[in-house]
This record gives sequence, C-alpha cells and structure tokens, in this order.
Amino acid sequence: MNFARILRHFLTGRAVVRRLFPPTSLIAIEQAIKQSEISHMGEVCFAVEAALDTLPLLRDQPARERAVEVFSRLRVWDTEYNNGVLVYLLLADRDVEIIADRGINVKVSAEEWERICREMEMAFRQGHFESGVVAGISAVGSHLQKHFRAEEEPVESKNELPDTPIIL
Repeated sequence: MNFARILRHFLTGRAVVRRLFPPTSLIAIEQAIKQSEISHMGEVCFAVEAALDTLPLLRDQPARERAVEVFSRLRVWDTEYNNGVLVYLLLADRDVEIIADRGINVKVSAEEWERICREMEMAFRQGHFESGVVAGISAVGSHLQKHFRAEEEPVESKNELPDTPIIL
C-alpha cells in the first residue's frame, strides 16, 4: 500500500481542480476541442478527476484502469465511426491517459498516445495545466486529422461527445 499516494488523493479535492482549471481555462480547452474537430471526423473528450474514491484507492487502482472505466461511463466508445478519444487526467497522480476507440487504435500506436501523455505530464510538472491540455488535444487532433480527415464539403456532422471539459 502506497501511503504517499493515499495521502495525495485525500488532499486533492475539487477545489484543486477549480484552482488549476478556472472557468477561463475550461473555456480555452473547450475551444481547443471545437477547433480540433473542425479538421477531422473524430470525437475528442477531456475529463479531469481530482482523486480516486477510497475503495479504488485502497485497491491501488492505476490511472489507466480508471480511464477505461471513464471511457465506458461517458460512452466515448459509442460514436458512429468508432472514432472517440478520451483524454483523462487523474490530478492527484498527475497522470494522463488517452483511451481511443477501436476505429482509431488500429491506426495510431500505443507508443504515440503515450508520447502525448508524457508531454502533457511534463507541462503539468511545470505548472502549465491549460496549455498542457490544449497542446495534448492538438496532438490528438493531428492524428485524427491524418486518419479521419473531415470531408472537403462540410457535411452537417453531429457532435456526438461534449466539447465541454468534464470534471468528475
């Protein structure tokens, strides 16, 4: 049992999320998602969670496992073209995970998603939360643009996932 991790999770609450992601940052992240989705047919969702609940924390649940749960709970997998991507931040661990639907995973390697996650985490260590998320969304969007390019003639496509950042 990692007592330092448990303490970090108990001390990281929603107030920390509000401090690191004030309304202006949430608007900037939402705009980054909207801008990204103009150039591709993919769906990007950003979710931030302050800390794990007690039971998962005591079971030492990794951020990756929690991200998969959130991917399912938010129904990111439920897009028409299987092209949803969740960018998940577990704030207490400063751990970023990217979970992509099967339509994207066959085209983008796990190593590439991991590289984007590590770059975001590096920005967070420097205290650049908003810019770290915006850069990560841009990097995800570059891959989606490559593999799910938007139509030349814009078709009225429905927005299947919310662009607004989700605070869990």
